[in-house]
Amino acid sequence: MHFTLLVISISAAIAFRFAWRSRSADWNTRWQWALGAFLFSPLLLITSAIAILCMGPRGRMVHAWDGWGSYGIAIAFLTIGIILLVQLAIQAHRSLQKIHQLPQETVLSTQARLLQHSTPYIAQIGFWNPELVISEGLLDTLDESHLQVALTHEKAHRHYRDTFWFFWLGGLRRLTAWLPNTEALWQELIFLRELRADRWAAQQTDGLLLAEALLSIVSASQVESEPWMAALSDAVPQSRLNERIDALLDESEPVPDQSFAVWIWLSIVLLPLVIIPFHF
Repeated sequence: MHFTLLVISISAAIAFRFAWRSRSADWNTRWQWALGAFLFSPLLLITSAIAILCMGPRGRMVHAWDGWGSYGIAIAFLTIGIILLVQLAIQAHRSLQKIHQLPQETVLSTQARLLQHSTPYIAQIGFWNPELVISEGLLDTLDESHLQVALTHEKAHRHYRDTFWFFWLGGLRRLTAWLPNTEALWQELIFLRELRADRWAAQQTDGLLLAEALLSIVSASQVESEPWMAALSDAVPQSRLNERIDALLDESEPVPDQSFAVWIWLSIVLLPLVIIPFHF
């Protein structure tokens, strides 16, 4: 029984990832589909491991090799997950310590940490309440109007708590790096995160100015960020840069939020926990 649950969960997780394809649809539909596809497989594996752990290695329908073997795999999987998460937290904590050593400045009425570097860079770094980091190169590259829209873009990341949520998503990424399409889904989510921030900022300011600021920053810098960083200056392929520019210049009405949809079908991952009371 336990071994069967393990096999079914792993098979479903792999099959679901193989079935994922990036969709050319509106932003909200792409976001829901990519987020659901990214979360489904690791959460199914985690709930299955928790269910096996709760049921224990013994049972009337469980052979000794089946019970202890599945039990050991479940413990190993959850332990690895905890270790990877702790490593990610330590790495983030060390980065934050370095950030806190930077001088604090007021940039257009916004508090920020000033990075003494010639490369244009602006990012939210942290967890629930991230800190804004701006490089001297950015201040030299953008004029006041373009700098203002760049700041608004970063406020969007803070509004959506992107650094907090992507820290946890980054942990799931590390845990299930062996699954198909993990990296492709991660890059899709990073890109859609930036699209969402672009759309939010465009509603507050001028989308054309934001597009110009984006071009200026990306042309001068290609910066790889970590999960707890949300940056306008993230490294982005030319094709996706063009897509971001087109989205900023698109004046069509935004599609209503349909976030409830992803939680409905993600409830499937809770099924392994439902069988715990029936274990005997």
